[in-house]
Amino acid sequence: MATEIYRDAWGIPHLRAGSAAELAHAQGLVTARDRAWQLEIERHRAQGTSASFLGETALAWDRFARRARLDDTARRCFADLERRDPETARWVRAYVDGVNEGLADGTAPEFARTGLTPGRWEPWTPLGVWLATHILFAGFPAKLWREQVAAHLGADAVDLFATDGPGTSGSNGWLVSGERTATGRAIIAGDPHRWIEDPGVYQQIHLSCPEFDVVGLAVPGIPGIAHFGHTGAVAWAITNAMADYQDLYRERLRRTGAGVEALGPDGVWHRAARHTEIVEVSGEEPVEVEVIETDRGPVVIGGPEGLDGDPADISGVPVAISLRYPPRVTGDLGFGALLPLLRARRVADVDRAFDRWAEPVNVVQAADTEGAVLHRVAGRVPLRAEAARLRLVPAWEPGHEWHGWHEMPRAGLTDGVAVMANQRGPAEPLGVEFAPPHRADRIAALLAGQERWSAADMPAIHTDTHLASASPLLDHLRALDALTPEAAALRDRLLAWNRRMDADSADAALYSAVRGAVVRQLAAHPAFAALATPPAYPEVFQPWLALLPRVGFALEHLLRAEELYGIDRPSAVRAAVEEVAARPPAGVWGDTHRLAPWRALEPVTPYDEPGLSGDHDCVLCTSGVPGLTDRAARGPAARYVWDLARREDSRWVVPLGASGVPGSPHHRDQLPRWLAGDLVPVVTDWTLLKKETDV
Repeated sequence: MATEIYRDAWGIPHLRAGSAAELAHAQGLVTARDRAWQLEIERHRAQGTSASFLGETALAWDRFARRARLDDTARRCFADLERRDPETARWVRAYVDGVNEGLADGTAPEFARTGLTPGRWEPWTPLGVWLATHILFAGFPAKLWREQVAAHLGADAVDLFATDGPGTSGSNGWLVSGERTATGRAIIAGDPHRWIEDPGVYQQIHLSCPEFDVVGLAVPGIPGIAHFGHTGAVAWAITNAMADYQDLYRERLRRTGAGVEALGPDGVWHRAARHTEIVEVSGEEPVEVEVIETDRGPVVIGGPEGLDGDPADISGVPVAISLRYPPRVTGDLGFGALLPLLRARRVADVDRAFDRWAEPVNVVQAADTEGAVLHRVAGRVPLRAEAARLRLVPAWEPGHEWHGWHEMPRAGLTDGVAVMANQRGPAEPLGVEFAPPHRADRIAALLAGQERWSAADMPAIHTDTHLASASPLLDHLRALDALTPEAAALRDRLLAWNRRMDADSADAALYSAVRGAVVRQLAAHPAFAALATPPAYPEVFQPWLALLPRVGFALEHLLRAEELYGIDRPSAVRAAVEEVAARPPAGVWGDTHRLAPWRALEPVTPYDEPGLSGDHDCVLCTSGVPGLTDRAARGPAARYVWDLARREDSRWVVPLGASGVPGSPHHRDQLPRWLAGDLVPVVTDWTLLKKETDV
């Protein structure tokens, strides 16, 4: 049969072909036509070549991508895939062929603005895109932060700042079994929290061939549907498990006439791989990058001479830090799970598919039409000493090697429900820091409040704005006395507040203003002065090392700690309340809490930034940075409801639209629905679709 491309009313592609390979080709083709600029951005980021057309602002990432060996790792993983799983390798090649065919017609306006000509995707490019998307996902730079905190405040201080902090990504997800639904069949719902990007990080798509028929949220540049899918008979979804599976090693390096050597745990100097690469920078001179790899992994910070301007760490050893991450060690990115997921008919099939999952480590939920359910962790986490999980470890000392892999934990349901929101749960043995429990607890409480649920009920949970994490600050406010009349009125108003971060709430705006002022008061205290200036590590790691965001996201811990390094917290809260009372925000929460999507290139005609409800610890997780900005660059990158009774009763939405082309009618047409908490129908009836073309 010919491969057919259809669209629904929202421009979402529905593809029908005679085989899985033909369908992969069509998926690549349509993705390239809809999102040519986005695909090329991702390819260049994976290769470390984005500065060649984006300029100096992209150089820091390109340096990291080169030093971390992302493209080389993708090549290795694809070569291994060809050996172990030639069918999947051919399927990936078919997708790439479709991308290249679609890019040949690429007319995205950004190409003309930057002078960029679409390039050629290689068979391993999707693996590189996947790796570049997730290499910082597990937050290994948090170990750099812990190292700084322990060095300047002591090891006991590390837990004070332990929370779902800058740079991490989470999600909400919940599974309601048939015993708790109106239809007697399960419902899976949730929303992945990522950086909100334009175009979006998730692509709504429908893939159909004689082997399978799946709707779901694909990652542009990756064949199939990895994270969120519904085959009609079984559905699955994931959240970030918050596992720790990447290690940082302090290296002792020395130059020799033949290159670079690294001191190993056996006390012997071993030859390290070394070469140089040239990074082209638009409008600037090319930059040379030295790439070094020891037996532990690529050196991503420093080198034999240390860092520019800060050659040695506090021990006097020149700074050189290597990164060890599973795909670099194993040559496996887990792509062998993708085809089995599409072919799944039952929960057992999904379970077996996720046995092959590698990167990133996720909590998985699944349910099928026969009543089976699944709640497990999937991925690859190394077995090693506890010290390596927490902080940097010395490469020259024995005892920090990897020796096998953790068995992935499993969990059940409680009262017919399972909730996953990056909290301590089944993945607890695999991680160090987890999200606060507020989102998970709130979802569980909402689900407990109703005996039977339907798919139509779920948006009320998606959009809940209750902020449980406000309690510690409000407790401090309650204890204040002898305030000015204006500050006393502000205190009383906040104590009567319903703790909902609604966009139209003036009280939410006042709370945020006081919270931000408290964060700035604490961050400016001399007790934290040593943390105010981070080490001269590469720019890509700085979000994890900035003091103000760390204080903002850990505010609960800092306010509740028995003692905080002599800081007079009541005085800090008092000063913050008086400050805001003297200059209160004029409007409502949505006036400053606005959507600020990340774009590689700013639009010619700027878009309005709509006001948002929600906050970092709300179920409606729209994250600014307390004390720094209310603008939200992170939030629900999609919402979904998978109904196992009738797939056509499922719903979904993305922040912007199905098309990545500015000016397209489907570039931002879902934004009003996303803002309102509404969802659009999942269409599976081909007679309701409009045929676009045959390919």
